[in-house]
Amino acid sequence: MNIALLGYGRMGQTIEKIAIKRGHNIILKVDKGDTDYDITKADVAIDFSIPDVAFDNISYCLNNNVPVISGTTGWLDNYDKAIDLCNKNKGAFIYASNYSLGVNIFFELNKTLAKIMTNLKQYNVTMKEIHHTKKLDAPSGTAISLANDLIAEHSSYNKWDLDKTEDSDSIPITAKRIGDVPGTHTVDYKSEVDTIHIEHVAHNRQGFALGAVIAAEWIIGKTGVFTMNDVLNIG
Repeated sequence: MNIALLGYGRMGQTIEKIAIKRGHNIILKVDKGDTDYDITKADVAIDFSIPDVAFDNISYCLNNNVPVISGTTGWLDNYDKAIDLCNKNKGAFIYASNYSLGVNIFFELNKTLAKIMTNLKQYNVTMKEIHHTKKLDAPSGTAISLANDLIAEHSSYNKWDLDKTEDSDSIPITAKRIGDVPGTHTVDYKSEVDTIHIEHVAHNRQGFALGAVIAAEWIIGKTGVFTMNDVLNIG
């Protein structure tokens, strides 16, 4: 499989190593500021760029019939446009806030717990996420996904807010940026008598990168807009 990497930071470099180990070819590496490149020779593109250019990268791929996997966060104001473009061109597209297998299992655990807790009003929910200091967006895309899934399943909450909030119907998210932390996400349900705590801790970036490569392998030959639940057949 011939892969184009759109974004060649730490994630792009990790994806490159894993893709090569799995027998694939990296035929294009697009770094920040690169604009003159031909995507059409790629079988699939993997975008881990920056928010300002992610939608342009995705559009370029879809307009040239190249399936695209995007893990860039912070651009989702244009997500519906990407879906429309994919459908219009009969293309193939996956966006995930996190490609880690473990995180996607954590997503399902979070939704299940929210369903269970919805009628237990004595518990208040809070969330926390920690990432490395080069992480541009806060809260992270993963934290936003967790919050939105929780809101969909829990009747007491209809929004989230960054840092402490006084609104009883809002989920407070604390976002910290520390050193070289790959990613830690926690969801707590706290009452006067106890706390229920679920947490995912990434030890390195390999899990994110492997999931992105697996998604790229999976999407070949398919048409439509997909999620990691489709790739992993969960949920």
